[in-house]
Amino acid sequence: MSQASFAYSQTASDAVGILPAVSLFVDRAHLRAQLREDAEAAGFRIVGAMPLADLNQDSPRPLGDLIVVDCPRPGGAELAALSRLDMRAAQSGSHLVVSSSVAGLDDVFACLDQSGAQILVDPSRAERLVALGRALAEPGGARVRELAEADRVALLRLTEQVSRLAERLDRLSASDDDPTRVEAPRTAFSFGTDSSGDRLVRAARPPLPDPRMVRRMIRQRQLRARFFDAELFADPAWDMLLDLTAARAENVRVSVTSLCIASGVPPTTALRWIGQMTEAGLFERIHDECDRRRAFITLSDRAVDGMARYFDHVGAEAALLV
Repeated sequence: MSQASFAYSQTASDAVGILPAVSLFVDRAHLRAQLREDAEAAGFRIVGAMPLADLNQDSPRPLGDLIVVDCPRPGGAELAALSRLDMRAAQSGSHLVVSSSVAGLDDVFACLDQSGAQILVDPSRAERLVALGRALAEPGGARVRELAEADRVALLRLTEQVSRLAERLDRLSASDDDPTRVEAPRTAFSFGTDSSGDRLVRAARPPLPDPRMVRRMIRQRQLRARFFDAELFADPAWDMLLDLTAARAENVRVSVTSLCIASGVPPTTALRWIGQMTEAGLFERIHDECDRRRAFITLSDRAVDGMARYFDHVGAEAALLV
């Protein structure tokens, strides 16, 4: 086990002090063995480690407190099984963690709308370990949405910091084991909250800003990554709010994959922020009326009101903002 895996899993196990049950549905034998090792070290009891095809069997057996699925290239049968599993996890209160690829993200996201599943995109071992830690941090089916908004944001940022630390430790460990190994570059895919809250506002909502101006702002913000480390300016919530504002004014629908790209952070991190923004009542998930297998993300009325009033307040200076 890597240094990152041991350090994080040991902390999680000590903090919880129980043995929750986990089921693994993974085709790749080496990944199944790795997940079993990390889950056991983190304090989970393995009740099943099976290939993905077993998802298609409607077994009445208990699946445990945590269900981990690796589905990099989902087909119709896998997506149907994921939908059933999502509903079952929602009914039982089990935690569901599903990993997929960028190509499969939209399909997987669309069929997981009941249980509040964690979705990981091409995750590293460290990211999978962080997902186990998040499940351990929510005993008894407790959800992050039960925390105050400020606490939810703080927990999300702490999770990101732990994830980055674990990845760095993994890279150091890998470099020690193989001096010739070259780290592959990660794909960067560009929250703040609505300060108006739910207070009563008498004035009519101003119109949304010109989407061309918002797109210029987005391009200017992205330009910084050419000269500085992108992590210095990472603000996925605001970048996603800008992208959805422009799309709303353009009457364009935004897929979850597209929004992850707009966030400027790795897709797994972006998905956490999308979940947080949805919990905060700023984003909404909508299904395609023509194809229920697809889902899109849009601004809530509260977020539209906040963005419209923000741009109306800054006025002509908005074009100079980055």
